[in-house]
Amino acid sequence: MKRRSLPVAAAFTAAATLLLTACGSGDDNGKAADKIAGADQGAEAPTKPAEPSGAPAEDKPDGVDVSLPADMNLVFDWEKPKDQNEAAAMSDAANFFRAVYRGVDKRTTEEAALVAYSTGDGLKYAKTQIDARLEGGWTATGTRRHYQATTRSAPNGNSVEVAFCVDSSKFYSKEVKTGKVLKGTPSITDFDYFKIIMVKLPTGDGLWQASKVYVEAKAAKCQ
Repeated sequence: MKRRSLPVAAAFTAAATLLLTACGSGDDNGKAADKIAGADQGAEAPTKPAEPSGAPAEDKPDGVDVSLPADMNLVFDWEKPKDQNEAAAMSDAANFFRAVYRGVDKRTTEEAALVAYSTGDGLKYAKTQIDARLEGGWTATGTRRHYQATTRSAPNGNSVEVAFCVDSSKFYSKEVKTGKVLKGTPSITDFDYFKIIMVKLPTGDGLWQASKVYVEAKAAKCQ
């Protein structure tokens, strides 16, 4: 969805109005980076049925480059809600994860896309994910699928919770130096349930930023 172009340097912190509880655990070979410090780990049942879809986003929504290499495939298998704000928040939740993995690919936490699509704890979470892979000497390869998405708006209209499942069973860490792909045995650790609190940037024309990230690891409901 092509909405607008804005300077990514102007990122504002906004308070999320939806609060969730926490629990969960991690995984190895780089997959643990999705559940490590920087994310609150919790779960709450979705409030409406899943709706599959899958139209890819443009490489430069909002004038910010979120393109990824051909072997790093993030699939968003969901249908956007009818509510305009919720649809925009969902699109930018996807862009948030594209920004994270663009940082992984570029080997930096200073990606412009991170500033555009995250703030506060969301930005901290993103940098933690990237740092974990930098320290491990990993990048990523394969297909990571996001599905069973639901959205929920705060009463003030400035905060939207975007919740969804993630299947990383075909998404692997890869050693940067050797190119070796690290494949583990498929298991429940490949499935996570995310809740992202997206907040509306006051000065942006419909831009939403991830302000908090909650993760339930080993999510059986996502299998």
